[in-house]
Amino acid sequence: MMPENDIRDAIARMPYSYRANAMAARVKRMYERYEGKKVSIAGRIMAIRKSGKLIFMDVQDSTGRIQAYFDYSLIGEKRFEKLKQLNAGDMIGVRGTVFKTTPGEISVNVKAYKQLAKAVRMLPEKWRGLQDTETRYRKRYLDLIMNQESRDVALKRSAAVSLIRKFLDKKGFMEFETPVIQPLYGGGDADPFKVHVNTLGEDDYLRIANELYLKRLIIGGFEKVYEIYKAFRNEDIDTTHSPEFTMIEWYQAYADYNGMMGLTEKLLSYVANGVLGSGELTYQGQKISMKAPFRRIKFIDSINEKVGSDVLAMTDDELCALAESKGIRLEGGKRNRAHAYGKLLETLVQPELVQPTFVIDFPRETSPLTRPKRGNPKLVERFELYISGIEIANSYSELQNPVIQKENFEEEARKAAQGDSEAEPMDTAFVEAMEYGMPPTGGLGLGIDRLVMLLTDKPSIKEVILFPMEKRES
Repeated sequence: MMPENDIRDAIARMPYSYRANAMAARVKRMYERYEGKKVSIAGRIMAIRKSGKLIFMDVQDSTGRIQAYFDYSLIGEKRFEKLKQLNAGDMIGVRGTVFKTTPGEISVNVKAYKQLAKAVRMLPEKWRGLQDTETRYRKRYLDLIMNQESRDVALKRSAAVSLIRKFLDKKGFMEFETPVIQPLYGGGDADPFKVHVNTLGEDDYLRIANELYLKRLIIGGFEKVYEIYKAFRNEDIDTTHSPEFTMIEWYQAYADYNGMMGLTEKLLSYVANGVLGSGELTYQGQKISMKAPFRRIKFIDSINEKVGSDVLAMTDDELCALAESKGIRLEGGKRNRAHAYGKLLETLVQPELVQPTFVIDFPRETSPLTRPKRGNPKLVERFELYISGIEIANSYSELQNPVIQKENFEEEARKAAQGDSEAEPMDTAFVEAMEYGMPPTGGLGLGIDRLVMLLTDKPSIKEVILFPMEKRES
């Protein structure tokens, strides 16, 4: 690194702003329109090549790279000599005309330039780049500078989120914000993060979901609502889980889980086509079609086919024993019917669900916020969507009966008393809201990070979260 005084002086001379009027990728893509035109481009110097009285620089902005061509006869001796002091990593603004060099490289023939930033640390070596995975996650800014693939993932993620908003807005949904810090966590099975609010002198929680607040908006009279939000669950870090992750949840009055299935199919097809230009994608070597309709299978039937008996008719002990015979560990408070069902699906069925598949009609014990299945009260109207063995979405015909909701919360409280740390807490304020009348409602939660994994063919959630959680460096 440069001495600190030299750094201070060098950066103090940098301009406060620079007006760029063109982007590298657009100039190259639309060369016929830009040929001979004056442009101004700003970006980072990624490579420098010197040849007598010519200097060539690869300048990278947020869209890509373009060559800056410096000719001694145009720049002048003094400016040309100062140009030689710039290094890869420095940032520069160039003004000039667009042309093609003799080898055919689209370039800017620079008439004037300004140094905009000084890189006092050297970029990673040109050919080997930045390859260490942990360093890429900890220093994502450096990963984005050096690796075009990482930049592409970030751009596709941004495009996917934008398309989701556009799709729902066109359908008449309205976006709202709900609390991140909540007096009670709810809307999912997860261990929460605790926080202390000094002013109130009380312990609260980071939300594990926003479900119960969006339902309050439905009760309040808004008929189509959604939120793209950060959720926090104090759980394992692995290829598909992160303690901090991004979800979208939407709720629609006067709809049920059938309506949510149709909306989900249309949304995913729309996003895939918008991001990839096709309803087809490849994930880890598997060809996936996002074209509707998606396959539908029943929760109980899918497990029964694997075990050769009716799990719905089993006692609690028999069901847990069956799960344990399949190598599933149900320890402490999680040795109950709900967890046994979930683990059996995860172990026996989920890995085989490659093409988009709705698993529908869950056992009642797994879903305390869901309406009973019409014609079979042992089940509820819930589905989960799986693609390439990954859970992407979860949806209900939402429970609207406050009496049953209170009973379900009480059952969850009994599970918590037996040591189930993921049980839903009793939320009397939400039950009270339901007592004012909640319309029939369909709701859905969809994992943004996991969807982006599919769209970018990435095997780990850390590849699609810009700044994933990592253990602190000592």
